[in-house]
Amino acid sequence: MTISFALRPARPEDCKDIAKLFLISSDGLAEYIWSGLAEPGADLAEVGAKRYAREGVPFSYEKCLLAVSGEKVLGMLHSFAMPPRAEDDNEEDPVLRPYAELEDAGSLYVSAIALYPEYRGHGIGTLLLAAADEEARRQDLPRVSLICFEMNEGAMRLYRRFGYRELDRRALVPHPCLHYDEGDAVLLAKEAEVYLRSETDASAPVNQARSSNSAARGG
Repeated sequence: MTISFALRPARPEDCKDIAKLFLISSDGLAEYIWSGLAEPGADLAEVGAKRYAREGVPFSYEKCLLAVSGEKVLGMLHSFAMPPRAEDDNEEDPVLRPYAELEDAGSLYVSAIALYPEYRGHGIGTLLLAAADEEARRQDLPRVSLICFEMNEGAMRLYRRFGYRELDRRALVPHPCLHYDEGDAVLLAKEAEVYLRSETDASAPVNQARSSNSAARGG
């Protein structure tokens, strides 16, 4: 089966889908972060939706590109230019510290790339990854970076096939929210490439055997 889809910028009304996809992509990190901001028993997707409804901040719907079929959201890419961290800006939370130490300043950081499970395996993730390269070139950034759990072997294979190479790694700090309790968080990066893709290409039916669900830092 093929799926016809298009890529479009996210809108405020997409924030609930964005939050749900972040919960999928982050392998527990978004759950960890958002549960610390919410009352016990709160709907974390609602918490995340409120965060991504903000404007003018990195973790905003404004930084999201959605894959859609009609009005149905299939998946998303969230990315932003990673600024340098001040020398005295140290992450105090031990669970989050490894990811802060792996930030690649000056790159386009892919914080999340995810698809709803039923839409994987149709080339949508591949096109979203290509869109990250295009966004880096648009912002005149030399490379694209992301962080992936070493134990997320499927995502690691996909990123390596797409040209990402390891730059650094840190041992993860286990927590009940995280989907993995061993291995490293790995910083991967690649030079931004130019893809000769017209606007109509995104909406053409595709049937490629790649999809993506990254283990990246939640917002």
